[in-house]
Amino acid sequence: MAHQAHPFRSVLYIPGSKERALEKAQGLAADAIIFDLEDAVAHDEKIHARELLKATLETADYGHRFRIVRVNGMDTEWGRADLEAFAEAKADAILLPKVSRAADLEAVAALVPDLPLWAMMETAQGMLNAAEIAAHPRLTGMVMGTNDLAKELGSRYRPDRLAMQTGLGLCLLAARAHGLTIVDGVYNAFKDEEGLRAECEQGRDMGFDGKTLIHPAQLEIANAVFSPSPAEIELANRQIAAFEEAERHGQGVAVVDGKIVENLHIVTARQTLAKAEAIAAFRAS
Repeated sequence: MAHQAHPFRSVLYIPGSKERALEKAQGLAADAIIFDLEDAVAHDEKIHARELLKATLETADYGHRFRIVRVNGMDTEWGRADLEAFAEAKADAILLPKVSRAADLEAVAALVPDLPLWAMMETAQGMLNAAEIAAHPRLTGMVMGTNDLAKELGSRYRPDRLAMQTGLGLCLLAARAHGLTIVDGVYNAFKDEEGLRAECEQGRDMGFDGKTLIHPAQLEIANAVFSPSPAEIELANRQIAAFEEAERHGQGVAVVDGKIVENLHIVTARQTLAKAEAIAAFRAS
C-alpha cells in the first residue's frame, strides 16, 4: 500500500526484545507498528533485541501494517550497527530518535539508502528546527515524543497539554508544508479510556494523522477517533453533490445546512472520503 494512502490512526510501540509481544502484534488492529530498539530495551538487551527483531521481520507476517523500526541514536554505541542491520530489512521506514536538525538525518540517510526515514520530534531544538527537518528529501514521517519533550522543558502534565502546544503546532505546520505523515505523542495512563479519548480528539482536531500508543488496549479508541464518522462522510458527500450542482448552474458557491460551501471545503470533503476509503481498504486487506 502506498505511503500516502496508508492510514496511521494507531501507531503501536512494540519492544524489539519481547518475542511474545512481537508475535502478538501480528494480529492486533494497529495501522502501524513501531518496533522499538531504543527506550523500550534495556542496555544489556540491545544486541539481542536487534538480532531478534531482524529475524522476526524476515519471517513474520504483519500484513499491511506499516512497519517502522526505531533505532538507537547515532550518538550511542548501538546506533550505527542498528542502521546497518536494518538497511535492507523487511521494514517500511527507519525512525531516528531525538532529531534536532536536518544534519541528524543526513548521516542516517547514507547508511540506509533505500528506506524512508521518520523523525522523532522530542527536543526543544527539534521544535525550533522543525521546518528544516521536514524539508529533508528522505523524510516521510514525524512522530511526536511528548514525554521526552516534557522532560526537556521541565513542564508539568495538564489535560489540555498547554506546555506542548507550541511544539505540537510547529511540527504540524512543518509536516503539512512538506506533505509528511505526522502522529501525536503517547498517552501514558493506558487504563484511562476517558483521558485517552479526550487527548485523541484534541490531536485529531489539531490535524494529526493518528496517535502513538503504548498498549494494545488503546487501539480501539484511537482507531475510532481518527476515523471519519458516518456523519462526516455523509456531510462530505452532500457538500460535493451540492457544489457540483452549483457548478452546473455556473455558480462557484453552494449552501449546505445553512453554510457556504466553496472549493476549499470540497478539497477537505474529498480528503475525508479518501481517508475513509483507505481505512476500508486496510480493514479488508
